[in-house]
Amino acid sequence: MDLSNLHPLLLALLVLGGLAIVFGAILGFAAVRYKIEGNPIVDQVDNLLPQTQCGQCGHPGCRPYAEGIANGEEINKCPPGGQETINAIADLLGVDAPELDAEHGAESDVPQVAYIREDECIGCTKCIQACPMDAILGSAKHMHTVIVDECTGCDLCVEPCPVDCIEMRDVEVTLSSWKWQLPSPLDGVSQQGIIATDRSPKVEGDAA
Repeated sequence: MDLSNLHPLLLALLVLGGLAIVFGAILGFAAVRYKIEGNPIVDQVDNLLPQTQCGQCGHPGCRPYAEGIANGEEINKCPPGGQETINAIADLLGVDAPELDAEHGAESDVPQVAYIREDECIGCTKCIQACPMDAILGSAKHMHTVIVDECTGCDLCVEPCPVDCIEMRDVEVTLSSWKWQLPSPLDGVSQQGIIATDRSPKVEGDAA
């Protein structure tokens, strides 16, 4: 093929396309050849955390806290996850489960979301800046509102509000959100002893 007869623009496109293919192949090879394996514990712990990104643990999000736990940090700093999350992480790491550290907040039995009293909102946008989930809709000098489905109930938007028009409200339980609460195991009672059976209890002295 005689490239001298090609239009300069078409020739430039062919050259750029060829370079893109070559460098793409080099980058692809380098990504596979020099791939850095992450710590699998970080991913496993991160999957157990509630992903509220609330910062109550002292980290900017759940992933950094998972990295901290993988490096030996205490596992009891997550109020949104509560004792259930602490127990799950303890089982994963093979350690004893401590109680929730009250310094980082208290566990709430009922899920909550932020609610903005819209007639009192002055549109300062401070709550929007504080929300780690982008769950607040609004703009400067206009009314703000919370996108309930996106709100994780971290309450980080409450304190920055200069007119105190944000409050936390319990999430209303509906047929679609209701979940059966499993009863706790009876203290001191063996699980084997409460399983239904049609066998007669073995009496001492019976023939083997």
